[in-house]
Amino acid sequence: MAILEFLINLAGATMLLLFAVRMVRTGIERSYGASFQRLLTRHKKPVKAATAGLGLAVVLQSSAAVALLVSGFAASSLVGFGSGLAAVLGADLGSALVIQILSFKLDWLIPLLLAIGGYLFVKVEDTRPRQIGRILMGVAFILLSLELLRAAMMPIRDSSFLPAIAGYLAKDYLTAFFVGSALAFVMHSSVATILMCVTLVSIDALPLAAGVSLVLGANLGSAFIPIWLSRGMGTPGRRILYSNLLLRGSWALVALGLINNLPVFDYLPQVSAGQMLVNVHLAFNLILLLSLVFVRALEPAMVRFLPERDTQSQSQDLGLVHSALDQAVLGTPSLAFASLKREVLRMSDVVDRMVRPVMDQYEHGDLDKIDALIELDNHVNQSLSDIRTYVAAIPQDEMSKKHKKQIHNLMDYAIALETAGDIVAKRLLPLAEQKAKAKLEFSNQGWKELVCLHEKVLANMALASNVLISNDMESARLLVAEKGDVKRYERKSRKQHLKRLSEGATQSFDSSDIHLETLRALQDFNSQISTVAYPILYQKGQLLETRLIENLKENAKHLEDDNSHKDALGGTA
Repeated sequence: MAILEFLINLAGATMLLLFAVRMVRTGIERSYGASFQRLLTRHKKPVKAATAGLGLAVVLQSSAAVALLVSGFAASSLVGFGSGLAAVLGADLGSALVIQILSFKLDWLIPLLLAIGGYLFVKVEDTRPRQIGRILMGVAFILLSLELLRAAMMPIRDSSFLPAIAGYLAKDYLTAFFVGSALAFVMHSSVATILMCVTLVSIDALPLAAGVSLVLGANLGSAFIPIWLSRGMGTPGRRILYSNLLLRGSWALVALGLINNLPVFDYLPQVSAGQMLVNVHLAFNLILLLSLVFVRALEPAMVRFLPERDTQSQSQDLGLVHSALDQAVLGTPSLAFASLKREVLRMSDVVDRMVRPVMDQYEHGDLDKIDALIELDNHVNQSLSDIRTYVAAIPQDEMSKKHKKQIHNLMDYAIALETAGDIVAKRLLPLAEQKAKAKLEFSNQGWKELVCLHEKVLANMALASNVLISNDMESARLLVAEKGDVKRYERKSRKQHLKRLSEGATQSFDSSDIHLETLRALQDFNSQISTVAYPILYQKGQLLETRLIENLKENAKHLEDDNSHKDALGGTA
C-alpha cells in the first residue's frame, strides 16, 4: 500500500511539474512569441546568436523549444547553419541557468505568485496581462511541484526499496546515463527531469554519483527531443539538430567517463549535493559552448551526412506544391471536406510565405525577390479557383446540412486567404518597391512599430492555421482577442506617427504615406486571416451576432437616468 501511495504521489508531482513548465512556456509564447523570429534571425555572428539563444531558453524554460524555433527558421533560409547551431548551444546553457534559479529555496514565493498571477489571469481582460498571470502561476506551480516531489520521496527515503535502486544506479553509471536520457525524452523536458534529480539528491534519496550520471544522460535525451518533433522538416533545419546531438552526445559520454573514473569532485568547491549537481550541469553546458569556435567547420560534414533531397527544392520556396484536392473522393462528403481542408491549409502556407519576408523587403528592397513574392499570388488565386470548382463538383444531394455548413465555412476562409494574398501582392510589396526606388527611410521609432505589428500578424497567421486544423474554441477566442490587439496597436502607431509629423521629424514626413498605408494593410491582412475563428465561436455561442444596440428607446432611458445621477452628484462621475 505504501508503494502504491508513493507512486501516485510521485506521478502527481511529476505531472504538475510538466504542466507548469508548459504553462510558463505557453504564456511567454502568446505574449512575446511574435518577437522570437527577429531575435533569433538578426544575429549572424556565433557569439551573439548564442547569447540570443541563451536568453530565449531562460525565458521559455526549454532548450528544445529554442532548437525547434531555430531549425524552423533554418528550414526557411532565415538562419544560417553556424549562427543557428550557436543559438542552440547557447539555449542549452540558458536552460541550465533556469535550473539553477528554480533550485533555490523559493517556497515563500508560491502564495504571492499564485495571488498575483491568479488575479491577472482571472480578472483582467487584456491579453498581455492575462498571459503574464499565466506565467506567474506556472512558476508557482513549478515550485509547488518540487515541494510535492520532496514530500513524496520522504516516506520511502529510508526504506529498502529506493536505496536499492539508487545504489544500483550509482554503481552502474552507464545504466543511470541511459535512464536519464530516456526520462528526458519521455518527459519531453530536460528542465523537469534535471530538477527532479536535483530534488532527489538534495534530500539524500539519490547518491550524487547516480544523480550526475542521470543528469548527463538527460543532456543527451534533450538533444533527441527536437529531432523527434521536427520529423519532416526541411533538411537545413535538421542539420543543426543533428549537429547539436553529435556535440552534446559525444561530450556527455566523455564527461561520464571522466567523472566516474577520476577524482573530479575532489577539485570542485565543496557545496551541498544538490548544488553540486547543478554546478556539474552548468559546467557541462559552459564547456560545450566553447565548441562555438568550430561550429561553421561542421557544416560541410553535415551537408554530406544530410544532403538536400532531389525533389525540386526550389519549388518549396516558390509555393509550387501539388494541389491537395482529391478528385477520387468527391462522392464522399466527409473525405471531400478533409481534402478541402488540406488545400485551404496549403493555401494558407503560401500566403504565409508571401507575408513573412515583407519587412525584409522593406529594409533591403530586393526588386527581384519582390517580383517573385508577387508571383506567388497567382498560385493563391489558382488555388481558390480550384476550390470553387471542386466544391461545385460535390453532389449536393449526398451532403448533410452539417457538411454543407462546414464546406461553406471553408469556402469563406479560402476567399479571405485570397484577399489576404492580394493585400500582400497589391499593397504591401508595391509599397516596399516604392520605398526602395525612392530610397526612403523610416524613423527609428516608426520602423520599430512596423516590425512589431508585422510580428504580431505573423504570430496570428500561425495561430489561424492551428485553429483551422484543430477547431479549438480557446484558440479561436485568442485569435479574435489578438485581432482587437492588432487594431489597437495600429491605431496607437498611427497616432504616434502623426505626433512625430507635428514635431517636424523629417524622416517621418518623407515616408509618411508608406508608413500609414503599411499599418492599414497589415491590419486588413490580420482581419482576413482571423475570420477562420468566427464560425467556431458562433457555433459555440461565444460570439454576438451584432454589436448594435437593439432597443434604442431603452438605451436612451438608461442614458437619461445616468445623466440625472451625475447631476445629482454635482456633475461628477
